[in-house]
Amino acid sequence: MKLNVSTWSIHNPIPVILLFVLMTLAGLMAFAGMKVQNFPDLDLPTVTVSASWPGASPSQVETEVARRIENALATMQGVKHIQTSVTDGEANITIEFRLDKPVQLAVDDVRDAISRVRADLPPDLRDPIVRKVELAGTPIVSYAIASTRMDAEGLSWFVDDTVARTLLGVPGVGSVARVGGASREVRVELDPDRLLALGATAADISRQLRQVQQEASGGRVGFGGAEQSVRTIATVQTAAQIGAIELALADGRRIRLGEVASVSDTVAEPRAAAFLDGAPSVGFEIVRARGAGELEVAEGVRAALDGLRARHPDVTISEAYNFIDQVEESYSSSLRMLVEGGLLAVLVVFAFLRDWRATLVAAVALPLSVIPTFALMQAMGFTLNIVTLLSLVVGVLVDDAIVEVENIERHLLMGKDPMQAAIDASLEIGLAVVATTFTLIAVFLPTAFMSGTAGKFFVQFGWTAAGAVFFSLVVARMLTPMMAAWLLRAPKQHARREPAWMSRYLAWAGWCLRHRRATVGAAAILFAAGIGLAAILPSTFIPADDDAQTRVTLDMPPGSELRATVAMAERARVALARHRHVRQVYTAIGGGGGGGDPTDMQAAAAADVRTAQLTLTLTPRPERDGMRKQQIERELRALLAELPGVRIQVGAGGSEVYTLVLSGEDGQALARHAPLVERELRSVKGIGAVTSSASLLRPELVVTPDFARAADLGVTSGSIAETLRIATVGDYQENLPKLNLEQRQVPVLVRLGEAARGDLDTLKRLPVPGARGPVPLENVATLEHGSGPVEIARLDRRRNISFDIQLDGLALGDVEQAVLALPSVRDLPPGIERTAVGDAEEMGEMAAGFGMAMLTGVLCIYMVLVLLLRGFMQPLTILAALVLSVPGAFLALFVTGSALSMPSMIGLIMLMGIATKNSILLVDYIVIARQEHGLGRHEAILDACRKRARPIVMTTIAMGAGMLPVALGWLGDPSFRSPMAIVVIGGLLTSTFLSLLVIPVVYSYVDDCVRWLRPGKATLTQPA
Repeated sequence: MKLNVSTWSIHNPIPVILLFVLMTLAGLMAFAGMKVQNFPDLDLPTVTVSASWPGASPSQVETEVARRIENALATMQGVKHIQTSVTDGEANITIEFRLDKPVQLAVDDVRDAISRVRADLPPDLRDPIVRKVELAGTPIVSYAIASTRMDAEGLSWFVDDTVARTLLGVPGVGSVARVGGASREVRVELDPDRLLALGATAADISRQLRQVQQEASGGRVGFGGAEQSVRTIATVQTAAQIGAIELALADGRRIRLGEVASVSDTVAEPRAAAFLDGAPSVGFEIVRARGAGELEVAEGVRAALDGLRARHPDVTISEAYNFIDQVEESYSSSLRMLVEGGLLAVLVVFAFLRDWRATLVAAVALPLSVIPTFALMQAMGFTLNIVTLLSLVVGVLVDDAIVEVENIERHLLMGKDPMQAAIDASLEIGLAVVATTFTLIAVFLPTAFMSGTAGKFFVQFGWTAAGAVFFSLVVARMLTPMMAAWLLRAPKQHARREPAWMSRYLAWAGWCLRHRRATVGAAAILFAAGIGLAAILPSTFIPADDDAQTRVTLDMPPGSELRATVAMAERARVALARHRHVRQVYTAIGGGGGGGDPTDMQAAAAADVRTAQLTLTLTPRPERDGMRKQQIERELRALLAELPGVRIQVGAGGSEVYTLVLSGEDGQALARHAPLVERELRSVKGIGAVTSSASLLRPELVVTPDFARAADLGVTSGSIAETLRIATVGDYQENLPKLNLEQRQVPVLVRLGEAARGDLDTLKRLPVPGARGPVPLENVATLEHGSGPVEIARLDRRRNISFDIQLDGLALGDVEQAVLALPSVRDLPPGIERTAVGDAEEMGEMAAGFGMAMLTGVLCIYMVLVLLLRGFMQPLTILAALVLSVPGAFLALFVTGSALSMPSMIGLIMLMGIATKNSILLVDYIVIARQEHGLGRHEAILDACRKRARPIVMTTIAMGAGMLPVALGWLGDPSFRSPMAIVVIGGLLTSTFLSLLVIPVVYSYVDDCVRWLRPGKATLTQPA
């Protein structure tokens, strides 16, 4: 096969130079305009529904809201899981669809389902809010703000108004959320004795005040030929004026509000708090918009905050935590490793060729393969992230150019001038170079179409890797021969001494050809040993990271008040601060995402006052003396063991937690079995904390109406509930009267005073509206103390209990295997089932997706080789290299203690394409020697071994050197990148060594098979 593009390029260097100048400029311009992210934005068809019914208990919300919505959602197509968390007055439902469901269609289907069922939901339920889940929706940076001039309320308004308005003007900022602080509120605290004396109810006062204190449109009139609008303005500006408002009672009497209540302009009851290293502060978190880059957003935010500091010198803004540093570190280290890997590969080439001109020709291939790829990435909407930068494998991109240059040098040693040597060498090696490139593309592209969540990551990986490899082919077939023809010089001596190892290698190859059965048998044993080794390797979805951030979550007992949570969080902070690697602690109570998973139900429940999240900034990795973050977290758990009566979870979740979920229709059976499972889980060796979602009971005040007396007095259960709700927590937010100020509205909250709300006798005497006037509550109902669940968790329309097991450095697969072997999990009671969720489920999908991608890749490689070699049998020889790479890949993981994970699977995919290179080079030259040089099979095989061993060894070492910085983790967090490089280097070593010995034997067997199938006829590889 004569590929004349190389010859044309040699004779026409100017168009080739201009082409690569244009490609380089396009790539550089694209690189300058690309966004930098940690991981690519994923379009996952996951939708959340938030339904709020203030004042309702979890059991009531489950029965009247959650179940009805779930039943409507279950009728939609493509639903994978429906996960529900029910708390006080709230139902948060997460609907996870199959990945083939378009995101917008999923959102529309959910909205339609909610609309259909809305009439069946309670009338006073707030309209459910439907949102799509975006992984960009987690905070990337958080700040704590303090001031010497403003109090907590003023500082909070400063954040809500000035800070939020300034930061939302920064390109890429999606939202700004305040944590802690205080909100201004006009509080109307009713006197229960006066209410009872006047025969008024709390609901009456709140309703009358709302109807009086408002501004409304009054129509339209025309005077003097001009049209004028009519406005009814019945608003006041101060709390004193509100207290002076006259209200009409139901019996026709009127009272002044100040006669039955004390009115004050104050702050709302605190339900959240923020602290930075123990000092009270107001926090705010910044979320980037989808498609924006973390580094770009962080730079804009910091510049905007610098401007705020300059305009408000009394305000101190301190960074509480950020997830920007790890992105910046990953990005800069990826680029540095790309450069360092390229330099090492170039040094290897120079060590073999000992010619700076030839080394320059090979070295140019690397930047000219990478840079144009950036233009392709930008055109496809990709970003610079850990996945796309990982796909720019140095060794693979310089491989084709090395093979070309080495072959041209060999032809120069034959006495040819550089021009002729470049033409002949490029024609001779063309088929092998094209075959190796297209086999790599055939491996990489199927990964872009994988299923599952892992497939969403690999869309950018597959296209980027395939594009970079294609550009390396363009360089190798056009630029490299042209540069070699014009830059290389004919050597002074035409004899090149063979390397010292060549004679020994040829002796080994000859022995293998004479003992073919023993050679193939040994290779089969090694392959079986590699498969056996893979079976005992630990497995996980994504390796736990080793950055400088971690999180501690404290869950207080049910019924705990904010001040108790604050006190316990401070005790925890003091204990954590004693650790030598803890630099800073940011505490958020009753709010704050802490950079958690946006689909995490427990993180969503962090708005509870009994939950505190402590975000810890650790010392940078180089200052830890080799201590990983997981070891630090283990020591932090020991420090917190002294805290009594609190559930503690250390770690940011995600890939560091295994979740076991048990579900069933019978909630009581689940509750009975959960303690046994939890007790046995704690017996698993090596794991961290075990946290159960089995809801603890919280104290409740249960009101039971006396139906006979209530009916006699004309009192309904609804009026009892409304009276108690308004008297204790106030009316619904949208129904509250408002104090209209110039820039904002301040809510006016009507309810009992704090002392009255805590007095059972006072609550009993509350007036309730009846048919013949208000009556005391105790006349129509009994009030007694009881208990109820804090939270009800549901999965796929059934009650469920989940157990979060912190891996503490162990592999997810090992922990899952140990958990499933426990008697209480293995032998579940009737009606209770185990469900795989989270990383365990994703890991199973990833294994299936990778298996299909590998099979597709092998099939694509075979078809490409059939087309290029014009035969069906000899491509089987080349595919044997895949088998030979297995032992080294798994042995390298075993020796380094790495687990089978997503990045190691990436390495296996890469290895599939790279491993075929060696056998392609050998088989290609055997065919040339037999067809063009007229050699016999044995002589052709040995001649190919002699002439192709050097480029095979050279490209292998160059590729390994290019991967070495990644494998060793010289820069940045190696957790994600290192397993990939370890697999590739280990597989390359065994594949190269075994290919040089086994592939000649396999070729001879395949050739024998061809002769047996076609007796009396010349094979395709025999000389004519």
